[in-house]
Amino acid sequence: MFEEMRSRFVIGIMTVAAIVSVSLLLQATGNAYLQFIVFLLAFYTVLPLWICSSYFRKYGIKVRRIFFFTGTARWILPVAGLTLLVLVFSISIYWLMLRGLVSVSPAAVEIALTPEPIPSELWYLIANGLIIAILAPIAEEFVFRGVLMHRLIASLGLWKGIGLSSLIFSAFHINILGAFLFAVVAALLYLKTGTLLVPILLHLFNNILSVFQYAVNPAFPEWLMVTTMNDLYTKAVPNLIALIASSALLLFFILWLARDLKKKVS
Repeated sequence: MFEEMRSRFVIGIMTVAAIVSVSLLLQATGNAYLQFIVFLLAFYTVLPLWICSSYFRKYGIKVRRIFFFTGTARWILPVAGLTLLVLVFSISIYWLMLRGLVSVSPAAVEIALTPEPIPSELWYLIANGLIIAILAPIAEEFVFRGVLMHRLIASLGLWKGIGLSSLIFSAFHINILGAFLFAVVAALLYLKTGTLLVPILLHLFNNILSVFQYAVNPAFPEWLMVTTMNDLYTKAVPNLIALIASSALLLFFILWLARDLKKKVS
């Protein structure tokens, strides 16, 4: 026991020392983009690996038990359609949030609608896009669904565990309501299929669309996306229709996923 603790302590010290050394070297270069990319890589690799490896080792969980390919092919098309539904819901609920906030704090809405300048460095756009579109979904699903949700379900019960883990996930995102519903759907997909690969696919498809919106076409989809204060009013009708329709369809899908789930999990 002591030897195991000592080896983990040494590895932890070495890891921290390596991160500090790399950070100092990057600061010496003065390249903010390079620093940010390295930070993202560390955030989505070192931290998730440490959290997941500690949890899996402690509870004797094998990765192949929660991440496998068998039976996942039939979920690809449903997950692709579900991604579009979640996207429509997220955009329309974000419109509703901004529309409610505009009368309270128009300055905050202006800030939220101000587009971020797209960097001219192609390497940075590619690296950032790959990390957000591929690495982040894998890391976040393992941490939030594979570790955090499991622990909360074990201590609080099925629905409280799903709800609290989804709430924590949403706290790290700007569109809190959209992220919360996304997390609930991802949690149910994982519990329904038994493999993290299915919610990872949902997350991958969603983040690929997000990268496309950021780097290629910020107004996509143009009939729904709000990019100016004027859009809050001129696109009210399509956003309301989209919100009602997507909410109804997502509720139906959630109820279908939740059917007999308690028996399956227990």
